Amino acid sequence: MVSQADQAADHTRRNVLLLALCQAMSNSGTSMLITVASLAGFSLTPDKALATLPLALQWVATMTTTVPASMLMRRLGRRIGLSVGAVIFGSGGVLGVVALRIGSFEVFTLACMCVGSGNAFAQYYRFAAADAAPDHFKSKAISLVLAGGVVAAIAGPELAKATIDWLLPALYAGCYATLTILALAILVVLQGVRIPRLTAQERRETGRPLHRIARQPVFIVAVLSGALGYGSMTLIMTATPLAMTGCGFAFSDTATVIQGHVLAMFLPSFFTGSLIQRIGVLRIIALGSLLTAGCLVANMSGVGFTNFAAGLALLGLGWNFMFVGGSTLLTRAYTTAERAKTQAANDFVVFTSSVIGAFSSGMLQSKFGWVAVNAGIAPAMVIALAGVAWFALSERYARSKAPPKMGRGA
Repeated sequence: MVSQADQAADHTRRNVLLLALCQAMSNSGTSMLITVASLAGFSLTPDKALATLPLALQWVATMTTTVPASMLMRRLGRRIGLSVGAVIFGSGGVLGVVALRIGSFEVFTLACMCVGSGNAFAQYYRFAAADAAPDHFKSKAISLVLAGGVVAAIAGPELAKATIDWLLPALYAGCYATLTILALAILVVLQGVRIPRLTAQERRETGRPLHRIARQPVFIVAVLSGALGYGSMTLIMTATPLAMTGCGFAFSDTATVIQGHVLAMFLPSFFTGSLIQRIGVLRIIALGSLLTAGCLVANMSGVGFTNFAAGLALLGLGWNFMFVGGSTLLTRAYTTAERAKTQAANDFVVFTSSVIGAFSSGMLQSKFGWVAVNAGIAPAMVIALAGVAWFALSERYARSKAPPKMGRGA
C-alpha cells in the first residue's frame, strides 16, 4: 500500500518534471529571440539607436506583469494562471510574424511586449515547484526546474539558425512562428501539473503587511541577489549581438556565444541546489557575484571570439548562482498567506533591474561602446557582495543574542 508520504513525493517529482519541461520550452523560445530580437529591431527602424527598444520593452512588460500574474495565480491557482501566461506568450509569436511580414517596428514592439508578459508568468514555474515541495527540497525543486533551461541552451540558438529564413522574405519571422508552436506545447504540458490551490481561509488571510516583510534582512538580500544578477546579465547579454556584429562576426558566431551563455545559465542548476545545502546559500550568492565580475574582466580584455564566449559563459554561471540563491533565500521570508505578494514584490524588483539593464544596454553600446557596457556591472557586484556580508554578520549577531538552549536536566 502506497503511503501518503510516498504519494506526496511522487506528486512533487511529477510537478518538478513537468515544470522543468515547461521551463525548457519557454526558455528555448526566449533564448531564440535573444539571438534575433535586437537584429530584427535593427532591420525595422531607421534610427539604429532604437534597435534594442523592443527587447527593452519586453523586459518592461515582464516587470509590469509580475504582480498581476502572481495575484491571478493566488486567486485561480497555479495551473490556470500559468496557462493564461502561455496563451499570452504565444500571441507574441503571432504578432511577431505579422510585424516582420509587414515591416512594422511598432507592431514588432507590441509583439515583444506580449512575449515579455507571457515570460512574467513563466518566472513563477520555480516558485510553483517550491510551493508543493517539503522545506528540505525547496532549493532542489527551484534548481531542478531551472535546469530545464539546459535544453534551451542547445535548442534556442539552433532554432534561431534553423528558422531564421523559414518565412522569407520576412527574415526572422520563422523564429516567431516557432515561438507560437512552443507556447501551444507548454499549454498542453501544464494541464498535467497538480499543485493544490489555496483554501478559502488561506485566500482570506493576508499575513504581515508587505513593508514589514520587506524590512527583513533575508528579504533584502534575496531581492538584491536576484535583481543585481539579472540586471547585470541583461545589460551585457542584450548588447552582445550588436557588439559582435560591429566586430565583424557572423550571425552563426553570435548564436554560438549566446548558446554557450544560456548553457552556463542553466546547466549548473543540476547541482546548485545540492551546493546550497552543502555550503550555504550566502556563499553561493557571493560566488555568483565573483563569477559575474569575472565576465567583466574577460570582456574588457579584448574583442576576440574567445573573449565574448568566455565572458558570456561566466556571466551565465554567475547569474545561475545569484538567481537560484536569491530565490531560495526568498522562500524563508514569507508564510503561505504571504507568498503571492512577496514573490510578486521580488520579481517586480528583479525585472525592474532587467528593464534598466536592457534600456541602458543599447544606449551605452551605441554611444560609448562595449567597454562602457561591461563597466556598468562593477558597482552592482560590489553591492551584492556587501549585502551578503551584511546579512552574514546580522545572522551571527542574532545567534549571539539568542538565549542558550537548556539541557535535559534543566
